[in-house]
Amino acid sequence: MTLDELRTHLLALTPEEKAEAVQFLVQSLGDVWPGIEKTPGVVGGDACITGTRIPVWDLVQYRRMGASDAKILEAYPQLTATNLTHAWQYAEAHATEIELAIQHNEAA
Repeated sequence: MTLDELRTHLLALTPEEKAEAVQFLVQSLGDVWPGIEKTPGVVGGDACITGTRIPVWDLVQYRRMGASDAKILEAYPQLTATNLTHAWQYAEAHATEIELAIQHNEAA
């Protein structure tokens, strides 16, 4: 997609969608993601839900296996819907990283 094509799509968004797009872009520029942290030595330094040892790749894998958000929240009662939203946004922006982590952990 070219920048001109993107401009056309952005102009068609609602004000709320534009605000969400701006937030996403700012986060990706600074690589700071609310609700997500990487701590050396914790789960191999993989991206986890803040304050937990639950890696984003694990949630993505669970979702790929057909689990709904409700089912994931049932399996991880310490998580909230907001945690999952943060995880899905991070996974979308870091698809290659998440895929590599899944492959690495499947091989282990």
